[in-house]
Amino acid sequence: MTRPGGTWRNWARTEAVRPQRVEYPRTVAAVQRAVAAAAAQRLPVKAVGAGHSFSGIAVAPGVLLELADLSGLVAVDVERSRVTLLAGTRLHRIPGLLARYGLAMENLGDIDRQSIAGAVSTGTHGTGARFGGIAAQVVGATLVTATGDLLRVDEDENPELVPAVALGLGALGILVEVTLQCVPAFVLHAVDQPEPLDEVIAGLEDRVAGVDHFEFYWFPHTDRAMTKTNIRLPESAPRHPLPRVGKWVDDVLVGGGLHRVACAAGAAVPPLVPPINRVSARIWGNREFTDASARVFATRRSVRFREMEYGLPVANVRPAFEAVRALIDARGWRVGFPVEVRFAASDDRWLSTAHDRASAYIAVHRYWREDPAEYFEAVEEIMLRFEGRPHWGKMHTLDADALRARYPRFDAFVELRDRLDPERVFRNRYLERVLGG
Repeated sequence: MTRPGGTWRNWARTEAVRPQRVEYPRTVAAVQRAVAAAAAQRLPVKAVGAGHSFSGIAVAPGVLLELADLSGLVAVDVERSRVTLLAGTRLHRIPGLLARYGLAMENLGDIDRQSIAGAVSTGTHGTGARFGGIAAQVVGATLVTATGDLLRVDEDENPELVPAVALGLGALGILVEVTLQCVPAFVLHAVDQPEPLDEVIAGLEDRVAGVDHFEFYWFPHTDRAMTKTNIRLPESAPRHPLPRVGKWVDDVLVGGGLHRVACAAGAAVPPLVPPINRVSARIWGNREFTDASARVFATRRSVRFREMEYGLPVANVRPAFEAVRALIDARGWRVGFPVEVRFAASDDRWLSTAHDRASAYIAVHRYWREDPAEYFEAVEEIMLRFEGRPHWGKMHTLDADALRARYPRFDAFVELRDRLDPERVFRNRYLERVLGG
């Protein structure tokens, strides 16, 4: 929660702002009043979730609406497997809300601290060639417009706007309710293991097509890939969860404490990075278990980092990854955080990185105490050569002119923004850069 008069910072410590006013609405009506008041005072207003975006998309220089109290389940349609949630509901709380109805979200990312509104508005996604990002699960939404009025979009009201509002960057209004298309609850059989990188790359297409969810991590300066393979099973399937002690060792001791020490050591003494990475590639992620879907999808991330991620046409992922691999070797950088590769189905969301194309994602990271600029900018050049689209919630340098050519519905989105928010009540510097003034 942001204290009145205090400074808001995002999780990665890449963005900070001292808002002119902070409000904590507990109801949809309170959000309406806050937006109307801000518009009357000609103050920009932004809602914030958990602050897990690495970009400046949630920065609120005027009125900051902290939506943590606008949380919970609004309605459930068991027959159609649909649920409506208040916008501030955190992803990690949703499985518990759905469990009593025998439902689950179709897919999730590997972090579940975000709010549902923040996750859909920035294009958060998981992995799986047959599954879209979280915004693709949205079948309805209610937002507060720049006049303080409510706009409902779903299959009955303004259905043509669902693909725009479902991934709206916070530029069209303040999301207050989100309706998701869920699926019957299921479990995942997970196999995490190190494998030779060259073998993973050579058989990548078959690996991705042959299972429900596949991704891999590559620690630079090693020849190993850490693969994660998940297969969906009925909710009634036997479960073999990780032992509590083993899970603590993997996620907290190794993935948290030891990784933090390794990152700090590598930042202080860069020549230590290659041997540290080689050790990490041997001891990290060698396990097999079966558990409820949400327990498998999400992992604990306690080491602070910065991230840039680009979505590419799936056919371009192999050459793009090899170019990144060659770049790191050529520049002689010492990169302690792994490169992550994931996959997603095509969708119809106007500003989705997977709009109208099956996609693969390449994400690069740096420890938060290291300057990522040189590394990220060089990787970004590669991503752009391979038709990349940047994740809206992660670091990138593109502006509206560069983005327009990458999104077929970009101008349609801007036109809708002009109609819903002509005075730019929901503006900030990030939106001015990526959408224009």
